[in-house]
Amino acid sequence: LTTTLLAFTVAALLAMPWLMYVIAPGFVDQPDKFQLTIELTQITFPYLLFMALIALMGGMLNSLHRFAAVAAAPIVLNIVLIVALLAVRQGVLPDSVFPSSGHALAWGVFGAGVAQFIWIAYACNRANIMFHLPRPRLSPGVRKLIALMVPGIIGAGVVQINLVIDVILASTLAEGSVSYLYYADRVNQLPLGVVGVAIGVVLLPLLTRQLRGGEAEAARDSQNRAIEFALMLSAPAAAALIVAPEAIVTVLFQRGEFDAATAAATAAALRAFAVGLPAYVLIKSLTPGYFARQDTRTPVKIAVIAVAMNIILALILMRFMAHAGIALATALAAWLNAIVLAVVLARRGHLSFDARLRRRAPRIVAAATLMGLVVFWGTEWLAAPLSGAGGSGEDARIAALAGLVAAGLIAFAAFARILGAFHLDDVKAAFSKN
Repeated sequence: LTTTLLAFTVAALLAMPWLMYVIAPGFVDQPDKFQLTIELTQITFPYLLFMALIALMGGMLNSLHRFAAVAAAPIVLNIVLIVALLAVRQGVLPDSVFPSSGHALAWGVFGAGVAQFIWIAYACNRANIMFHLPRPRLSPGVRKLIALMVPGIIGAGVVQINLVIDVILASTLAEGSVSYLYYADRVNQLPLGVVGVAIGVVLLPLLTRQLRGGEAEAARDSQNRAIEFALMLSAPAAAALIVAPEAIVTVLFQRGEFDAATAAATAAALRAFAVGLPAYVLIKSLTPGYFARQDTRTPVKIAVIAVAMNIILALILMRFMAHAGIALATALAAWLNAIVLAVVLARRGHLSFDARLRRRAPRIVAAATLMGLVVFWGTEWLAAPLSGAGGSGEDARIAALAGLVAAGLIAFAAFARILGAFHLDDVKAAFSKN
């Protein structure tokens, strides 16, 4: 893996000017912007080398049910990025080192990759599973790993593939479209990263162990509980992002050069992305059902269909909704992916919704919908402090958004309890197990 990644990274760095014609064709007519994009991409690209190795070591740790170190790795990234930006803002380093905030962030990403690698390597060493680097050779075990891994990469990365397509198409639209999608995706990734990735990471080794032990019924129950848990956490998040994207984006980003028009454009993309949020999380809950059975090809076939649908829908919707149409196409393609994954698993007899899931799923959706109405009413009531109107300061804006989030959480918990969508003991049990 290290040898392959090193060769790939060097080749990509050397070919970056030509690759950028593919990734951002809309920037070609803006030489300065095109050149800056190449430069920043070359700085950040080696981060992928470290992330791939971290994914390998993270899988080793997860197989031993050691999840804490991998879960904490993104914290290292955030700390390094914050330090890099503060260094520029406070003038700690001369402009020759970081000519702009963009350069600071780019080098911060590179440095964070190194730091995260050291962090996970230390965790592997403590677990006595740290690997060494022998001469690469295609042993039978490595051949089997590659055969399983290649289609798995595509199947698991369909969301990222669709986002790359989004960038390519957005680069051909109005100035700022790529940034609107990026900022919206950052917000949308918060619940996806916290919920979806966590479910996938925990579920795969659990299903694998149960299936190898001949516990087919226990595996079905684990799959049902994962879907239930995914809906319980993603449905209210999606409802909030759909009804209140303007409030969220305004408070988080609107300051300095990020003006009201930029906030409105980003909010439109966030609302569209949020339509597919439950689907993104469900994909993370369904693909382990294939991978645990060493079937990495079927998710690839389904992913190819979803990618094709994303391209077709994006080309159609961007004509009417600009960048928001691209985001909506990605969301709808995610739903197609999730539905087909579930249908195929069900036809093979590997997925059947038990009575508890059939009873609770619609109640979770209903509770999330009612919570959305509460949040929508809250945005109307708190419109002035959320927007900073009437002399409201930054503290008032943050407090208003925090209050809105708290009201949404309380409303969802109350409606879920009234409707019988879930019980607190079930949530505690899920967290205590995983």
